[in-house]
Formats: sequence, C-alpha cells, structure tokens
Amino acid sequence: MKKIMIVFTGGTFSMKIDDKTGGAVPCLEGDDLLKLIPEARGLAELSTYDFGMYPGPHMTPELMLELSIKINELKKDDNIDGIIITHGTDTLEETAYLLDLTVETEKPIVILGAMKTSSEPDWDGPRNLIDGIHIINNPNSIGMGVLVCLNGEINAASEVTKTHTENIETFHSLDFGALGIVDRGRVIFNRAPRSLEILKSKKINPNVDLIKAYAGMDDKFFRYAVDTGAEGIVVEAMGVGNVPPKAFNGIKYARDNNIPVVLVSRCPAGETLDVYGYPGAGKWLHQEGVIFTDYLNGQKARIKLMLALGQTKDQEELKQIFHD
Repeated sequence: MKKIMIVFTGGTFSMKIDDKTGGAVPCLEGDDLLKLIPEARGLAELSTYDFGMYPGPHMTPELMLELSIKINELKKDDNIDGIIITHGTDTLEETAYLLDLTVETEKPIVILGAMKTSSEPDWDGPRNLIDGIHIINNPNSIGMGVLVCLNGEINAASEVTKTHTENIETFHSLDFGALGIVDRGRVIFNRAPRSLEILKSKKINPNVDLIKAYAGMDDKFFRYAVDTGAEGIVVEAMGVGNVPPKAFNGIKYARDNNIPVVLVSRCPAGETLDVYGYPGAGKWLHQEGVIFTDYLNGQKARIKLMLALGQTKDQEELKQIFHD
C-alpha cells in the first residue's frame, strides 16, 4: 500500500454546523475527520498533519508560503509516496497554484476540499478524499504537478478555477478542460498539464493589488495603489486586454513610478494580447511595459507576481517570468 501524508488546513472540509450560531465553522482536526471516513484507511497507509483550521478566506499569501515550506519538507521523506492537502475552496486555487510554482517533486500532490460540511447528509468530503487517494495510488499521477480534485474531476493547479458559489461541480479548467476523472476508484487521465514551471523564490511579496476594469473607470484606484505603496498591480482588463482611456492614465502613472503591472482579462477564459490600437487598448498598454499573461486569471496572476517579486524587481526579469 502507498504511504500518503494528508495535510489538513481547514476549510468547509473540517466544518460542522455550530449549534449557537447556526453557521458552519471549522472544528474537526485530521484524525477526527478520518474517523468519519473509515474506508479511506483501507486504500493506503495514511498519516496526518494538522497545519491549521483556516476557513478559505483566512488563508493569506504568507500562510500559503508557510504551507509550501512544509510540503517541501514532507516531499523529502522516503516514507511518503504522495501528499493530499485539504483546503477551503474559496482560496483553494490560489494555494494550489502557489504550491505548483514552488514545490518541485515527482511525487503526486493532490489538493481538495468540500462544498458541504460534515453536518450535511450530502457531505462531499469523503468522496473527494477517497478520490485523492486513488489518484496518488495511480502511477500516471507521477510528475503531473499539483492536482486539484473535487467531484471526481482532476484539474491542473495552473488551470483550474472556482466557477460556482455553492455547487459541488464548481472547479473547472475553462480554457483547456479537465486532465481526467476518477470513476468509482478508476483514475483516467486524458492529457497532461499544459505547462509546469517552478519559481525559485524563497519569499513572497504580498504587497500586490488586484484591480478590475469597468465601464467608465478612471485612474483613482491605480493612483491610490501607487501612492499607498503597492509594489505590483494586476489589472483585470476588458476583453483581450483593453481598459478605458482614463484608467489607462492610472496604469501609466504606475508604470511612470516603476511599478510592475500585469494584465489579465476579466473574462473567465482566454489570454491577453495587444490586438487593438485605440487609446487604452492593448498596444498602448504594451508600449508602457505592461506584462501580458498567458491564460491566467487575476488571482493566479497575483500569486505569480508576488512570488516573482520575492525573487527579483528587475522589470525585464519579471517579463521573462511571465513569458511576455
């Protein structure tokens, strides 16, 4: 049997309904959760590590990096064949992507969560955990980077996003589709991740703002970000990578102050390109040194820029990191 370490970080997976408030709160540690899923111990030799009981919105970039450091320690243990991480779904894709960028190993790593609590009859935590064990037991999972698995769908950490507020079918890769599925214990891979990359950054710069473009937007949010000390800005632009003319003035203000600006689209799928030439469009942004991204959403681009700034502040090096 494979030896699997399960790292519990909290999230809905660890929650029950609180009798006093009627709301879901984290309250179960790893061993408590495994007692509720006894069939899991028959599939692998399981060990547990309690990283914390954090709701998804309580995870910070600093905690994500701390988790990465722990996973990098665990991967060196010859008695561990693979690692499962439970996590709150609200920030799961950000933590998964940070781990994908900072943990270099052939050992399979699966991050999963739950959309329902253990107090609910349709708790999806057990199925997701068991599917994660099946993935690690499958030899085709080796060298695939960090994988995300909920509701039987296997996705790459670099590609997946949360698409629905409460549906258990919430995590999808909108640009390229799932890597595979888990069907009654059978793991089926249809493709490999589109790309795998590692950033050799040992620290993270959390001082990166994420600003979404909207019709009629002006420059105030960009000026505020710069004037209050932001060291990087990610812009969720319109369409293929365009902003209103007054918003462009704010981006230019950031660039004039040598603040790196990374461009993504507010559309749920697609990349950014310098196609258009009118004021505020992609060609204007490109001329200002704005960094265009390759199929990243805003939250993932922010994770990458925070790690990149922990490695270098050189503008050309940052562009190379983002494959500009």
